[in-house]
Amino acid sequence: MKRTILASLAGLLVAGCVVAPAPAPGPGAVRQPQPVVGRMTVSDLRAVAARVEPVAESTCRQRTRGLNCDFRIVVDPNANAPANAYQTLDKTGRPIIGFTQALVKRALNRDELAFVLGHEAAHHIEGHIPQVQQRAVEGAILGTIIGTLAGFDQQGVEMAQQIGGGVGARRFAKSFELEADRLGTVITARSGYNPVNGAEFFNRIPDPGDRFLGTHPPNADRLATVRRTAAGL
Repeated sequence: MKRTILASLAGLLVAGCVVAPAPAPGPGAVRQPQPVVGRMTVSDLRAVAARVEPVAESTCRQRTRGLNCDFRIVVDPNANAPANAYQTLDKTGRPIIGFTQALVKRALNRDELAFVLGHEAAHHIEGHIPQVQQRAVEGAILGTIIGTLAGFDQQGVEMAQQIGGGVGARRFAKSFELEADRLGTVITARSGYNPVNGAEFFNRIPDPGDRFLGTHPPNADRLATVRRTAAGL
């Protein structure tokens, strides 16, 4: 069962952390900020990575034990992929940080690229992927038990299992994002970039609001977290 649940939640484990999906419009919906054409290029990202990656790897080694801290930073070759950044692991456990070309182009300055990179590195350092996996499995087991006790047929039990796994994976998603914002702020600052300026990115992406079991916290909470953390450095 564990393998089945993890496979079904693969999308959550590499979900983008910076560009949140816009909520469906409706009566009284808040107008979302329009995309702004940035000025950054892949060359800018490479220059930023040359400064941020060593700091992220040093921070990783200082704060963890036995964790692979050899980050690999990649750019999605698909020019049509939507603006996004994500952290995942390859088959050997090496941490991968991916940027789509659209996200790079949307950034207005190198501070923004540095903050995104620091944020994604922080997800790995804080161990968020294995924590999501564990909570997904726990939720799936609970869903299976509930479905069985309720007398569901096999299809119903499997559906309860999937729902439980999804709820388990999302339960702490918002807190994980804020944790990554805090440590990402530290990494960005130690790399010589301005994390508060970098976090202005949040003012130009759709605000997910404070939705129940949402994967991202409100943009205002993220900006406030960055500002508090930076003020304490």
